[in-house]
Amino acid sequence: MSKSPATRARPLSPHLTVYRPPITMTMSIIHRITGGALYFGTLLVALWLMAAASSQATFDWVSWAFGTWLGRLILFGYTWALMHHMLGGVRHLVWDTGAGLEKHSASKIAWATLAGSILLTLLIWIAGYMARGA
Repeated sequence: MSKSPATRARPLSPHLTVYRPPITMTMSIIHRITGGALYFGTLLVALWLMAAASSQATFDWVSWAFGTWLGRLILFGYTWALMHHMLGGVRHLVWDTGAGLEKHSASKIAWATLAGSILLTLLIWIAGYMARGA
């Protein structure tokens, strides 16, 4: 049997060039990714604590590694992942109460999660640099 012309002309849906994921879906995916990233970042915290408990030379080496541009970038990303995952958890706690489940409210809360995580990360790093200079 041959396919009718109407069937052949139909586009596949949803197509990546047409479909735009909602912010709530995007934040849910990022929440899962940041949860995984926290495992690796927590290993870095454990490494730092083990270095602090061992010799001065080991601690100096780990401190040097964390002080490089790559180390600071990784620590900045860990800070953002921690803040984003925390705020995502708060978002889910709010939803567990039955509040904010409407589409418009859920989208606003999702955007607030993203903005809040960026703001908190910047504030933490600014406070850290101010305390370091004092």
